[in-house]
Amino acid sequence: MKAIVVGAGIVGSSVAYRLAQAGASVTLIEERGVGGGTSRVTFAWVNACEKLSSEAYYRLNFAGREAHARILEEFSDANWYHRPGVIQWQGAEAEAGGRDSAEPLDKLRQLQTWGYPAERLSHDDLHRLEPELNSEVVGNAPVILYPKDGWCDAVVYAGSVVGGAMERYGLTLVDAKVTGLKITAGRCDGVVLADGTVRTADIVVNCSGRWSNDVASEKEYQIPLAPTVGLIAYTQAAGVKLKRALRTPLVNMRPDGGGRFMLRSNELDKLVAADAAPTTDHPQAQELLRRARKTIPALEKIEVEAVRIAIRPIPKDSYSAIGPVPHLDGYYVAVTHSGVTLGPFIGEAVADEVINNRTRPELADFRPSRFFN
Repeated sequence: MKAIVVGAGIVGSSVAYRLAQAGASVTLIEERGVGGGTSRVTFAWVNACEKLSSEAYYRLNFAGREAHARILEEFSDANWYHRPGVIQWQGAEAEAGGRDSAEPLDKLRQLQTWGYPAERLSHDDLHRLEPELNSEVVGNAPVILYPKDGWCDAVVYAGSVVGGAMERYGLTLVDAKVTGLKITAGRCDGVVLADGTVRTADIVVNCSGRWSNDVASEKEYQIPLAPTVGLIAYTQAAGVKLKRALRTPLVNMRPDGGGRFMLRSNELDKLVAADAAPTTDHPQAQELLRRARKTIPALEKIEVEAVRIAIRPIPKDSYSAIGPVPHLDGYYVAVTHSGVTLGPFIGEAVADEVINNRTRPELADFRPSRFFN
């Protein structure tokens, strides 16, 4: 089978790798460089604990966590997945699209019932694990520890996986912009590039995220999206010993290598304009820094070093859209929030469905067909 994958973020790189591994002749097309889109502007928490709006959505994301562990085993030099644990306390925001409104202890009980690694953490144990936290910002709130959770360096992942597919399975990487689908007699049999070049294939898999409807330029094949704006601030390097990620009412923060920390907040994201300049003096970046300093006073002399702003790809109903698009044979789409969590699993599932003709039940509630009459 000859396959084209559009988009080389964490989702597209995973799909391209698994298709090539399964025996397809794969061309991966990306205009922004591998991992150069939304994958480089993400908090990148690999989790299912924020996905309690339905058990099906939780199970899908749990499958993503497990797929991360599997692909790690295939790369002896893998250095992209960090799992020191994640700490969360009352009032912390649910991830956009997660729809998690449960009270903390109700949430903990539900997660434990479903077999998720989560436990209540005493305030003494919290201080022992992260002694530089300001106890006043925690107050008397219940604290949850996800001991096996962590984050993925999505760009490092994408680069490693694409490189592995090129070396092991002959994947071809093309630096180009896709401006449309090639459609012949009701079948997608390739893509059209910005320079007019046509690339043909037996199957086209659109993994271009927020740009997916630019690839499918015909409206009848587009997935309705409700994208959101996200801002991430990066601090200067600091001699602070925080090891775990924090999900808190004030700020979400985690180590980001070299002593730096990554900061974000769903609440503050709502105040960010999509066309805002990602400058270090951006009001929301400075507010993130103020909140981080309040959470960890040892950051008092540290400033914001960099800011990035991205548009997150979220289908209109907030749930993943993964599968063939109705009325157009040969065209498969994968667009989702939580792409970092789901990427490795989507790669496995697409290869199973496209190459092995095996329907994956985990995707039953998340097909693009729900958007088409």
